[in-house]
Amino acid sequence: MQEGIEGAREDHQPVPGFSQVVESYYLETKEGLFFAVKGLLHPPDRFLACLRYAPDPLGDRQKQGYHYRRLYHFAEQEQLLRAAYAQYLAFGPVSQTTLQSVPRQCVRRVYDPRLCLQELSQQPERDPAAEDALAFASLLQREAGIHAGLGISGSLLIGLHTPRSDLDVTVFGTENSWAVYRALKRLLATGDSESRLTPREISQLDQQGIEELYAERLADTRMAFPDFTAVETHKVNHGQFRGRPYFVRFVKEPAEVQESYGDYRYTPLGRAGIAAIVTDASEAIFTPCRYQMAAVHFVQGSPVENMTEIVSFRGRFCEQAQAGDRIRARGTLERVEARDGRSWHRLVLGNQPEDTMVPGR
Repeated sequence: MQEGIEGAREDHQPVPGFSQVVESYYLETKEGLFFAVKGLLHPPDRFLACLRYAPDPLGDRQKQGYHYRRLYHFAEQEQLLRAAYAQYLAFGPVSQTTLQSVPRQCVRRVYDPRLCLQELSQQPERDPAAEDALAFASLLQREAGIHAGLGISGSLLIGLHTPRSDLDVTVFGTENSWAVYRALKRLLATGDSESRLTPREISQLDQQGIEELYAERLADTRMAFPDFTAVETHKVNHGQFRGRPYFVRFVKEPAEVQESYGDYRYTPLGRAGIAAIVTDASEAIFTPCRYQMAAVHFVQGSPVENMTEIVSFRGRFCEQAQAGDRIRARGTLERVEARDGRSWHRLVLGNQPEDTMVPGR
């Protein structure tokens, strides 16, 4: 393992107001680790985030003379953190579990997706991946009729992309998100409105793309391929642009959720499997996503009363179902307790490889 790169960067930007750090931002630590921020709400002393890149002399990514490797799966991320960077694993009193997170004093630089898009647009020369990302974001802005609220995330945001990198675009704000979602849905059906007579630049994933996505996710999300295909082929938030896979993440602004960290307490109650009917999927496109449900039947674990929702902090579970759909799901059962005394139960997806949400039968 390559040593930390403390002091290797002299040009890093000062850390901005921490209140603005939300889903899709990245954090660079003093050791040169790169974390992807998760969610909109964070403890007062640290950010909830997942390790994505670490210094490694054998890594295939390079930045300013240093090599890095990407850590794709939770197991390898946490193995490295436990072995060498234990300060980035901490027990959370709200979630009552140990999570990956970055202490605020360990942050060297905050990477803002919106600022990244602005900087890309001002660069006189761009490599092919950056050029495609800018073209894709510009297409979405034009078709959605918006001029702000978009950003570039993923490896492009932190300068660790490769010539074959995917395109990761984030839309911030509820109104912007629905405008872009509707535009994407229209584009996938009709193509780019300014080039209808040319081969389409944007399309849903083809069979090869679905197979590659399935292989990439299999270690963290173990679904049968027919179930995976059934839910992924109709999604709007991912597809292909100029032959590159894209993923569009829709993120609410913190002010829109009207919630503070600690307003709710979550108690894990073990594993559960359910069958249910989705009654409300109006937050299915967002990360985190949420599905309200009824007619819940437990097929695994101990049944509980007032089981009302499915939640996931992982983008792969967005657009997984629509209102009226019958679904089957497996995940972590949690009891939710609000400050005002209300309580209910939910199923959380994405913490274990066996977590799934598929059409019911």
